[in-house]
Amino acid sequence: MSASDTQQSTVQVQKSFASREKPGTLYLVATPIGNLEDMTFRAIRTLKEVDLIAAEDTRQSRKLLTHFEIGKRLVSYHEHNKEASGPELLRLLSEGSSIALISDAGLPAISDPGADLVAEAAALGIPVVPIPGANAALSALIVSALPTDRFLFAGFPPRDRKGMERFLDGIGSEPGTVILYEAPHRLKKTLEAISSRWGHRRMAIVRELTKRYEEVVRGTVDACLRHLEEVPPLGECVLLLEGAAAESDGQGQRSGGAGTGSAAEAWWSSLSLAEHVDKYEADSGSRKEAMRLAARDRGLSRRDVYQALLDQEE
Repeated sequence: MSASDTQQSTVQVQKSFASREKPGTLYLVATPIGNLEDMTFRAIRTLKEVDLIAAEDTRQSRKLLTHFEIGKRLVSYHEHNKEASGPELLRLLSEGSSIALISDAGLPAISDPGADLVAEAAALGIPVVPIPGANAALSALIVSALPTDRFLFAGFPPRDRKGMERFLDGIGSEPGTVILYEAPHRLKKTLEAISSRWGHRRMAIVRELTKRYEEVVRGTVDACLRHLEEVPPLGECVLLLEGAAAESDGQGQRSGGAGTGSAAEAWWSSLSLAEHVDKYEADSGSRKEAMRLAARDRGLSRRDVYQALLDQEE
């Protein structure tokens, strides 16, 4: 049996609080996402007890540490220096040092390079211990009024058009609520891309979580997009998009279908693409709107529907 086969056939068991001399422990410490009162007693104690604190942005983190009178040594670990900083942190951990990893806000290793450090530490047998606390994605989910029994966290959408198209292709059939992060200056562009496929899906935009101007905007994608054109957003945003299963349920009920949540049982499943579009056109009187709605149902872009109809006519 090769070394790789052996590695794949074994499991690694971590006893987080077992007595040991070496190695040290990597603590993943949650920090507030806005309101400092969300800092836990355990998080404060851990930061005071570790040998070293690694932070995504040392200037931002120093403000937090100063507020809680934590005077530990602070070093930088982020996307642009992880190749140099990571090995040094792993060396210290292997020699028995305890290190706390924190991000600018919320849980570390979520949409940041901390995930790489965790994987490398675990591979070396270094215990990795979570210190839970505030998290923007889950906080936004529970106030979104969308289903919470199943969800997909998909992070930040790509910035380029082709990347966005592939990204949307990937989440189109996800049955659970989809959670995204987005910067305010890119929010409108991202919503326009989502609207081109699923304008009638329900969604929520949650911004400034736990802060004075916390806001939740709920409605269809199209309605939320219109709202943003009137009221430009400020602050980091969490986007929550209704999943395909919930949309199929709603579409089936509105259209007299079974409404079971299965795409195969949707009211339009027995129709060809052309028949699907024709049905919507008969209802709305608009060919363009009909193609948009058919694209939404099938998880396609309007461009795909338009091209497919052209190919059928040739």
